[in-house]
Amino acid sequence: MHPRNRHQGHYDFPQLVESCPELAGLLIQKPCGGGTIDFADAQSVRVLNRALLRSQYGIQHWDLAEGYLCPPIPGRADYLHGLADLLFTDAQLTRTDGHKKVRVLDIGVGANCIYPLLGHASYGWRFVGTDIDANALAAAQAIIDANQLSDAIELRLQTQRGKIFAGVIKPDDCFDLCLCNPPFHSSAAIADSTNRRKWRNFGVLENTATASLNFGGKGGELWCTGGEASFIKRMINESVAVRAQVFWFSSLVSKAGNVPDIVKQLNKVGAVDVRTVPMAQGNKQSRFVAWSFLDAAARSAR
Repeated sequence: MHPRNRHQGHYDFPQLVESCPELAGLLIQKPCGGGTIDFADAQSVRVLNRALLRSQYGIQHWDLAEGYLCPPIPGRADYLHGLADLLFTDAQLTRTDGHKKVRVLDIGVGANCIYPLLGHASYGWRFVGTDIDANALAAAQAIIDANQLSDAIELRLQTQRGKIFAGVIKPDDCFDLCLCNPPFHSSAAIADSTNRRKWRNFGVLENTATASLNFGGKGGELWCTGGEASFIKRMINESVAVRAQVFWFSSLVSKAGNVPDIVKQLNKVGAVDVRTVPMAQGNKQSRFVAWSFLDAAARSAR
């Protein structure tokens, strides 16, 4: 994990229980001793996230609407720290108050609102989160209101289906960063097959009453036509129109095999700075691609 990630090593369950007592009733004993949770149980994962947000980030109120994506917090934090490294290379962050002026666009903020919560708690960044799902935005707004973060996090509904930036970036907007966790799968059937495979890995029978993926997720969160490769290509093509309003665009890329075509497309549209940043959580390898149409001098002169 990134050196600044607060989730190095194993979870400190006694500390987490102190922050969130309801977690105590969900702990199970490991064969080698010590406590853990059943990561195949949706409620246990949800409460673990609540405990992590309270103990590590000072987020006192967090819940998740039924069926929406329950994010693994350590991996989400890694993406944010990697993006912060991009900003550290630009001169504006040499000022003491540099991070407090950073403004971030979250494409597909979701009901969990996790990136704005972590990014504001870790760096003081301000966020605009967009989504096509009005119900997800309502759930995210409830989290924002409960934690009195409306001055730091704004939500906008994307009403134009198939569009990413159009309609949600206003003419006078300027963002230091744009981040995105795109829908990875290319169809509902493939997403369902992947979910079932994960359940088998957890040792849960597919025909049991509990067989819904522990991390959840609705259709738009998990799949779109063409999968992540198609989504990121659309994102790249649309980014050209707002290239002067966003200093760093970025997206997670789950499949390493998609990276060469993404980089090729970025070169085609004239991105002047392209980075592929690896990330690792345990045995899982991931990455994000970031691009800018402005050189470092232009970004620093914001």
